[in-house]
Amino acid sequence: MVPRHTSFSERTSRRQARGLHPVEQKKSANWSAVWPDIRELIRPRRGQLLLGLALIIISRVAGLVLPASTKFLIDDVLANRRVELLAPLILAVLGATAVQGVTGFWLTHLLSKSAQKLIAELRCKVQAHVGRLPVVYFDTNKSGQLVSRIMNDVEGVRNLVGTGLVEFVGGLLTAVLSFVVLLNISPKLTLMALAVVSVFTLVLRYAFNTLRPIFRERGKITAEVTGRLTETLGGIRVVKGYHAEEREERVFAAGAQRILNNVMQSLTGVALLSLSATVLLGIVGALVMYMGGRQILDGTLTLGGFVTFTAFMAFLVAPVFQVVGIGTQLTEAVAGLERTREILDEQAEDRDPCRTETLPPLQGEVRFDQVEFHYEEGKPVLRGVSFEAAPGTVTALVGSSGSGKSTTIGLIAAFHKPCAGRVLVDGVDLSAVRLDSYRTQIGVVLQETFLFDGTIRENVAFAKPEASEEQILEACRIARVDEFVERFPDGYETVVGERGVRLSGGQKQRVSIARAILADPRILILDEATSSLDSETEAMIQEGLAYLMRGRTTFVIAHRLSTIRRSDQILVMEGGEIVERGTHEELYEARGRYHELYTRQHGLERNLFLAPGEGDSAEEPAEAP
Repeated sequence: MVPRHTSFSERTSRRQARGLHPVEQKKSANWSAVWPDIRELIRPRRGQLLLGLALIIISRVAGLVLPASTKFLIDDVLANRRVELLAPLILAVLGATAVQGVTGFWLTHLLSKSAQKLIAELRCKVQAHVGRLPVVYFDTNKSGQLVSRIMNDVEGVRNLVGTGLVEFVGGLLTAVLSFVVLLNISPKLTLMALAVVSVFTLVLRYAFNTLRPIFRERGKITAEVTGRLTETLGGIRVVKGYHAEEREERVFAAGAQRILNNVMQSLTGVALLSLSATVLLGIVGALVMYMGGRQILDGTLTLGGFVTFTAFMAFLVAPVFQVVGIGTQLTEAVAGLERTREILDEQAEDRDPCRTETLPPLQGEVRFDQVEFHYEEGKPVLRGVSFEAAPGTVTALVGSSGSGKSTTIGLIAAFHKPCAGRVLVDGVDLSAVRLDSYRTQIGVVLQETFLFDGTIRENVAFAKPEASEEQILEACRIARVDEFVERFPDGYETVVGERGVRLSGGQKQRVSIARAILADPRILILDEATSSLDSETEAMIQEGLAYLMRGRTTFVIAHRLSTIRRSDQILVMEGGEIVERGTHEELYEARGRYHELYTRQHGLERNLFLAPGEGDSAEEPAEAP
């Protein structure tokens, strides 16, 4: 029975069913393991590869005309003085050379372009897949490492559909044709040479099995070093602020040394292969000279036959040298393909077979039903959390650090699935909902505002690229973005720099709020959206937030009094549980955990968080830091 081709996801499911650990899978990976993936890459390009093989056959056959002509030149033209054969022989050689040159040009032109297109397609495929992986994947993988794997790991794959593989096949074809010619000239010499070459193939197999893990390790090290370098450049202000330039230099130098050691290790292996191939050529050459010379003296081999045999022997041995060069490239390509396959094996969020429900326009009712969650087995983060948020209401989450507030918000945003219990939106279990139908109806404003390195207009329009100019300007007006944009010479076309570095914290937050206003979400998440701002800036932003929260189901994690006072309910969390719930007045009068948190903040941070005059009322609420 012909084995059915299996996809990345099918192979992943089988591996998970067998209970293999990913590390164990890496150890057992080999050429046969990635062959289905190679077939998957080659199948759409089989027409180009077949044309390339046809060109290489024509090129290789044409390349054999020159060595084959030497026998006729020596034994017929020169020995028998048949001058009339010289011109046709020369024309045949020139014609074959022209054919070889033209086919070689088109071969390189065709396959090199095909290989570069494949690299671009693979990069796009891997990037698209990475972008659809769950948030937890990015919690355990550095962005710099992922960038390296997207850009670098697929680079070597060009040898699988480029000139590398076809040249390798062409070399083997030439070796077969040469073997047939050599057998016709001298079977004894041919079998002797073949025996030596066969021994060397065993050496090659062992060498490439040894080199492949080295190339895999190089990809891993390169990703780690690239990841740390990306972090260093992204956090350059922190590095300079703590005068840690030399420390980061040492870290990078250590990583560069690891890469160098790996390269040196692989170069040693390749050099040993080259040495072995050179020794092989010397042994074969010496044996051919000795045995060929004896056969000429015995009269069983002509001089022209000996010269032709020597020329064709080079074509028989040449693939061995090609294996050293091209084989190393193919081994590196397979190692990169293995690492690429590891990423593509990860299940994307939108490929979850459990997510089948498509949500209509939301009313905004959110309910937690005995929700439990953990990041690591045996270390619960949420314990039986239950609450309900009616459409259009504001729910605030307060509590000490590590109490589970951000995890609760993450579950509402569908960044995670509950380990037990249910999160219901309009009565539908969120774990069964198609994410594209849900996340288009929610908006998120985070404490650490992320802006892309583009213009202010582009960053606001990120929430709704199809928005009109009037809609963008209206969102900016509500969020008070227009107030500071007018001071910039380029206005809304001002480039904000990487992560919005050219804007102040308050300016970036206002752009973030404008982006959320433009999205017009039904469910809004404010994760400490104003905690890092001064009171004056916060007062300006609160106007935009008040408009943004109007009529929307809102969840707030905040350290500021003004946001909490607008909450319809406050959930006090400790140790992953809701220990108190109610309005500010109810919780304050209960004199429990909320009262404790409030009075602590009110006493320590009163002058920082309260505007002038607000501190006169002992009943004014404050949220815990």
